[in-house]
Amino acid sequence: QVRLVESGGGPVQPGGSLRLSCAASGFTVAHYHIGWFRQAPGQEREGVLCINRRGEAYYADSVKGRFTISKDNAKNTVYLQMDNLKPEDTGVYYCATVDDRTTIATMCASFEYDYRGQGTQVTVSS
Repeated sequence: QVRLVESGGGPVQPGGSLRLSCAASGFTVAHYHIGWFRQAPGQEREGVLCINRRGEAYYADSVKGRFTISKDNAKNTVYLQMDNLKPEDTGVYYCATVDDRTTIATMCASFEYDYRGQGTQVTVSS
């Protein structure tokens, strides 16, 4: 059974940092695309960052230079490092996975995934 569990969210001041974790079970993250998405109240959901099995990443323009994604295959976990956070980064962040039948750009831009976690809240406010 595929399961994705996010953690690491919380309140943070503008300019601060957070690292989100996505712990996977039921499949091996090394073999699949993993993506981070976010949803803020009243706003469109957004594909933030997606990474493929080769470690290549697709970044949304809104997070380039501030967010990075990485995989720890030994822990079967994917991380989202978020630096220089802004109030507009506030939202529920969730991770998702799909196999390589699609590209990471399509996964992020078109929300193409098969499984997702329930999400973790990130609130950026002074």
